Amino acid sequence: MRFLNVFLTFSFMVFALVLSAQPESGMKTEAGKCYAKCLIPDQYETVTEEILVRAASTKISVVPAKYETVTEQVLKREASSSLSIVPAKYETVTEQVLKQEASTTLSIIPAKFEKATEQVLTREASTSLSITPAQYETVEEQVLVKEAYTTLRVVPATFETITEQVLKQAASTTISIVPAKYETVTEQVLERPAYSTLSVVPAKYETITEQVLEQEASTTISIVPAKYETITEQVLVSEASTTIERRPAKYTTESEQLLVSPATTKWEKRKADANCLSANPDDCLVWCLVEIPASYRTVTKSVRVGCDEGWTDNGDDCTKVNDVPAKYSSRSYQKLVSAATTNVNEVPAKYGNRSYRKLVSAASTTKNEVPAKYGTRSYQKLVSAATTNVTEIPATYENRTYQKLVSAATTEVTQVPAQFATRKYKKLASPAASNSTDVAAQYGTRSFENLVSDATATSTDVAAQYETRSYRKLASAASTTSNDVAAQYETRSYQKLASAASTTTSDVAQQTRSFSRQNLVKAGGFTEWREIVCDKDITADLVRRVQAALMTRGYNVGTAGADNVMGSATKSALVKFQKDNGLPVGQLDFETLKALGVK
Repeated sequence: MRFLNVFLTFSFMVFALVLSAQPESGMKTEAGKCYAKCLIPDQYETVTEEILVRAASTKISVVPAKYETVTEQVLKREASSSLSIVPAKYETVTEQVLKQEASTTLSIIPAKFEKATEQVLTREASTSLSITPAQYETVEEQVLVKEAYTTLRVVPATFETITEQVLKQAASTTISIVPAKYETVTEQVLERPAYSTLSVVPAKYETITEQVLEQEASTTISIVPAKYETITEQVLVSEASTTIERRPAKYTTESEQLLVSPATTKWEKRKADANCLSANPDDCLVWCLVEIPASYRTVTKSVRVGCDEGWTDNGDDCTKVNDVPAKYSSRSYQKLVSAATTNVNEVPAKYGNRSYRKLVSAASTTKNEVPAKYGTRSYQKLVSAATTNVTEIPATYENRTYQKLVSAATTEVTQVPAQFATRKYKKLASPAASNSTDVAAQYGTRSFENLVSDATATSTDVAAQYETRSYRKLASAASTTSNDVAAQYETRSYQKLASAASTTTSDVAQQTRSFSRQNLVKAGGFTEWREIVCDKDITADLVRRVQAALMTRGYNVGTAGADNVMGSATKSALVKFQKDNGLPVGQLDFETLKALGVK
């Protein structure tokens, strides 16, 4: 059947080509105008409808169980009594006790001496020689350093060095002294006469130790505290209840094909085969009727399956009730076993050791003889008198150098005076001489001690020494006081069920989705003969105005815009405008120009 349709279509097209070479019947024949049959595309309308995606259902909301907190007073520790100790009181008693017995002390008055001074020989008389040294006087004289000469600018004068001996110091004599000789004579001389000293033998004591009371006997009280045992019991924390568990119901996904646009046909202009008999290629164009298949859209739906085993179906949810057991906790409190008591303990008196010094023998003195003291004294005794030695000192000379003119300078003679220098030397004025002088004997002062009074002793009474001693005397014995201790309570809280868990049901609306499809309103095809713009009338100005009209309506005529050229972009924009407005497609007809507002 499809082959037959194609054959008929082809036969029709061949027949149309044969007839296209001549005007058809009913075709307008007004001179200067062009006509063509234009293709009008099929016209569709968009139909939108709601499709069910998920059916309506109900939703379960769980209201959990409510608890209220109940607070009560519970015993923590039973009542009892406590004992507090009133300690024993003491008073401090102070008394004077012997620390050291009375005695006497001896003080020594040492022997007294007076200073005595006498003249003693330290060096015997002699004669001494003093040297009067030779005296010199300083003599200054001018000595030639350089003779007078003349100098020339070009050739300087030449000199030779002359060295000669000149007197530096005249001959003289020196006298050296040979000093007198002495020998040291040593003898014993009294420095301090004999005397006696007294030394004190101090008094002797013995230490006596005795027991003395430091604190009187007393009693102490120790408290035996009350005893408790810990009692543990189970107490309710929260009552038994139920919980409701909720989970969404199970759904499966199903897909369905929905028709978007039905199958249709359309005309397409194609080139004829190479066996076309016409010389004009446009005569060989054929129109083919092409089938356009229907289009479908896949829609996914959710279909409810149900709940698992053990769960209850509640509309859009699945629920399950679970039992929650009551909760308990361990609570401990103190129970009195035995009340507090006291123990009385005897505290014996305290004694301490006290020591004091007891006189055994009084102080005394012993006499010691101190012998006379002698010292060694030395003095100088003359052995030989002083003499002199005379020594000859020869004169001394030194070398003196000066410049002596050898040849005078030539050209431009300049007088250079001779140069002199001041030379100093010592000239003997008087020779050395010796003088003899008597040296008297030398005496020195020697000090020694003369005994004035011998050592003695004095006795002084030393009173007995006492010290203050304190000890603790019992004023009141220790005792106890009893105080009542109230029972202790604590606040305990537990959860009491106020309302059990429950559920509430709410409606869940169905879910739909908008679906659009194309319905054929009017089938397209070729129109009757329509007047179109002839090729010679499609000017650049007309193209520019068509492009401007398309651009004003939002159609894209190319990146160049209104370029006065009917290019591919402009043609595509024109075809899209014709299709959007239900106009014949493919020709620049006057109906299209009217729709664009172009004259």
